[in-house]
Amino acid sequence: MIKVSYFQEQGMKVFLDKLKVQGWYELFTNTQMGCSQPDVAEFYANMTLSGDALTSTVNGVLIEVNAQALEVILGVPATRFDLYIREDKSLLSKARLLELAQHLSQQPGLRSPQAVNKGDMQPLHQLLFWFIIKNIIPRAQGRNQGDAMVQCLTDLMDRGEQINLPAFITNHIMRIATTPRAHDLGYGFLLTRVFEHFVVELRKKVDAQVIDEVGHSTIMGCGFVLIKVGDRRAEQGAQTPSVPAPDQSKDQGVQTPSVLVPHSSQRQPAASMAISSPQRLQADLTALQREFKEEKELNAKRHADFLALLTALQPKPPAP
Repeated sequence: MIKVSYFQEQGMKVFLDKLKVQGWYELFTNTQMGCSQPDVAEFYANMTLSGDALTSTVNGVLIEVNAQALEVILGVPATRFDLYIREDKSLLSKARLLELAQHLSQQPGLRSPQAVNKGDMQPLHQLLFWFIIKNIIPRAQGRNQGDAMVQCLTDLMDRGEQINLPAFITNHIMRIATTPRAHDLGYGFLLTRVFEHFVVELRKKVDAQVIDEVGHSTIMGCGFVLIKVGDRRAEQGAQTPSVPAPDQSKDQGVQTPSVLVPHSSQRQPAASMAISSPQRLQADLTALQREFKEEKELNAKRHADFLALLTALQPKPPAP
């Protein structure tokens, strides 16, 4: 979930604007949504593909949706780019794939298309990459590498070209349900909203937690320097940037997150403040590591809970 006030405080209107261009702003900034894990697990366990529609039964209610139905239920456009190229990269030309890899990796000398490491991207591209793999084509593995599809969606979102989110949801859900590899059950919040549309009696709806909102650990992990809320004062005449300043340590070969920008009438660059305050940097690193650990533990617990629910839904062999 995207907490609008936090992004506004950090001067990141540019990201909110990209959500608005796609028609996703209202959906992904709605922090009142919740997730009912037992019902999401049952949806995946019972799901079949009927034509272009996903069909399942949840708590005794028949659910049948396609991209057009999701457009109405979720309130997002079902138009324009809908090529699900994860399994068939030939849907895009080799020249286009190379162009994407060169642009997002910031390596114009690449000779052939390849996966792009998140850390090689510009900070804004890193944030868009993160949003894509958390919300548009959610995945639990390979979160630091962008394959051709992730690169394509990141670039489209950056350039403001419409992505057909409902079509990607239906295609990706089918892949989650049919792939032999371990996969998280994605779209929990969005599917719960679908269940509510079909008046399913939810078994255990849990509201979005703090861990589900984008926080400073995510922003710092994308290479941005954060701004403390109290550090921006109108009486100083400070100009709010369109995005927080990217962390320059990457250019120096140092893989460390950014530091918070402290209040200063001289408005010194963040990089110089990092050098003059190693204790503060260490404290920020420690806090960031703690948040990453907590998020990893929570995600692992959620994954285990989903697997347990799926196991419980499997038909039991008859007693001898």
